[in-house]
Amino acid sequence: MITQNNIDTMLSSGGNVIGSDGDKIGSIGQVYLDDQTGEPSWVTAKTGLFGTSESFIPLQGADLEGHDVRVPYSKHQVKDAPRVDSDGSLSPEEEERLYRHYELSGNGGRTETTTGTSNTSGLETAGVGGIGGTDRDNDLDLDARGGRHEADLTSDRDRGTVGHDTSGPTTDDAMTRSEEQLRVGTENREVGRARLRKYVVTENVTETVPVSREEVRIEREPITDANRGNAMDGPAISEEEHEVVLHAERPVVEKEAVPVERVRLDKETVTTNETVSSDVRKEKIETDDVDVNDTDRRTR
Repeated sequence: MITQNNIDTMLSSGGNVIGSDGDKIGSIGQVYLDDQTGEPSWVTAKTGLFGTSESFIPLQGADLEGHDVRVPYSKHQVKDAPRVDSDGSLSPEEEERLYRHYELSGNGGRTETTTGTSNTSGLETAGVGGIGGTDRDNDLDLDARGGRHEADLTSDRDRGTVGHDTSGPTTDDAMTRSEEQLRVGTENREVGRARLRKYVVTENVTETVPVSREEVRIEREPITDANRGNAMDGPAISEEEHEVVLHAERPVVEKEAVPVERVRLDKETVTTNETVSSDVRKEKIETDDVDVNDTDRRTR
């Protein structure tokens, strides 16, 4: 359930309105509050190529998922909702048409909001009102219990009309010709992600290191005048042992972690040209043949 505590999150996060089928309906536009309870009652979803159209969706049964609002209606149902100008207020007639479309009950109160903020006036959500369903295909004049009247259907059709013709018996004698113009823009959407991941591998490193060791070598020298005193020092015949300590080097391995480089992710923008085509309508004006009655010629 969406409450007043969620309004700032909805309006400042740039979230989207998600339908019951999981499809994105559009980005969040404005939030309309109930005047008596102060709770959110309606949200608009910006649709169209540049988000210039806004569709009204009731917040009854809606939930907040992160920065997105999930509503219990499909994208198709929202797109078929009656067109209502998001000019900061809902008239009772507009509210009743919306309630009937979404098969909800409501009383015809009035809701107001200002430029993406939640400032409201005059809506009652708990009351009697529209009956479930609408009759879009038949211009029927239903009863006063909330049915759709022919005047309402005519108003809805007029809202969807492209162009504006001012000619007629109560206007001037000029005819306005209108045509559709194609406006092409771009939108930024997420297409993929790249990430850096660091992991540890083990590899065998072989190196050759020189080692030295001591070996025993016997040296013999003749008796000379220089060493005769040392040679004659001691008994003439005896048993004796001399000991020499031998040393040898052994390889010693030590490991040390040292930084070798820095790696980061960066982005660059690549611009390409894409051709976009669409059908546009335009009005043409032509004249029908005008019959001219010849007058009787008189001779003098």
